[in-house]
Amino acid sequence: MTGFPSSGKSTRAAELKSMFEERLARPENQHRKLSVQVISDDTLGVPRSAYAKAVEEKNARSALLSAVERLVSRDCIVIADTPNYIKGLRYQLFCIAREVNSTQCVVYCALPVDEARRINQARGDEGYSPELFEELAMRYEEPNPAARWDSPLFTIIQNDPNDALPFDKIWDALIEQRGLPPTFATAMKPVPQTNYLVELDRATQEIINAVLESQQSGVPMSQVVVPGSTEKVHMPGRNLTLPELRRQRMQFTKLNRQVPLQVDKIAETFVHYLNINL
Repeated sequence: MTGFPSSGKSTRAAELKSMFEERLARPENQHRKLSVQVISDDTLGVPRSAYAKAVEEKNARSALLSAVERLVSRDCIVIADTPNYIKGLRYQLFCIAREVNSTQCVVYCALPVDEARRINQARGDEGYSPELFEELAMRYEEPNPAARWDSPLFTIIQNDPNDALPFDKIWDALIEQRGLPPTFATAMKPVPQTNYLVELDRATQEIINAVLESQQSGVPMSQVVVPGSTEKVHMPGRNLTLPELRRQRMQFTKLNRQVPLQVDKIAETFVHYLNINL
C-alpha cells in the first residue's frame, strides 16, 4: 500500500484483506490454504512520531522489512500497510518478494494532498503532527508503473466514491501469476552473466569510492554526487565508515546477482538502496 499520510491506506488494506479471506474461504477455491497477513505500524508498535527522526524511521523501516521477509512466501499473502512513501523502500520490498520467487503489486491510494491534510487534521492526536504531515507529503515519491518495483500498479482515486478496489485484477496479479509478472521480465535486458557481475561490482564500488572521497575533503555534505546516477547519495549527517559501506554493497549485490538489473540502472538503483538504508 502507498499514498500520502491519511489517504486511507489502512482502510483499503483492511478491505483488501477481507476480500482475500472471503474468496479464499470458498469451497471451490484451490488456494484455500493461503493465509492473509497485514503488517502495519500498529502491529509493529511503531508510533507516527518515529518518522520525525532519521534513526527512529530507519528502525521502523527495518522492522517492516524483517516482518515482511519473515512472512512472505508462496503460502501467505502479505499486505504492507505502512507509509511506503520512498521508492527505495518499495524496491526493497520488491527484492524480498523476488528472492522467494513470489509475486507482488502496489496499491496506490491517490488523494489530493489538501484532502489528506484535512483528514489528518480531523484526526487530532491520532493523526500526524502538522509539521510531520507536511514533511512526509513533501518527501512522498509517487509510484511509477514503468519501474519494476512499482509494477503492477493499481491506482484508486480515494475521493471518488465510485472507484472501488480492482480486486479481480489484484487477485490475478498475485495469485494467478507465477514468479515475476511479465512486466518485470520485459523491463529487464538479458546480459551475459559474467559481464553483468563485472558491471555490478564496478558500478557499486565506484559509488562507494565517491562517497569516501567526498568525506576526505573535511567539508560536511548533505548530498554526494556519484558516477552513473542522476540521483545523489543522501548523507545521514555523519561520516560513513568503509566497513559500513562495504556491508551495504555486499547486501545489495547479493540481492541482485540472481535476477539481473538493467546495466544502465545499476548505479541509480544502488543509490536508492543506500538512501533507504543509511
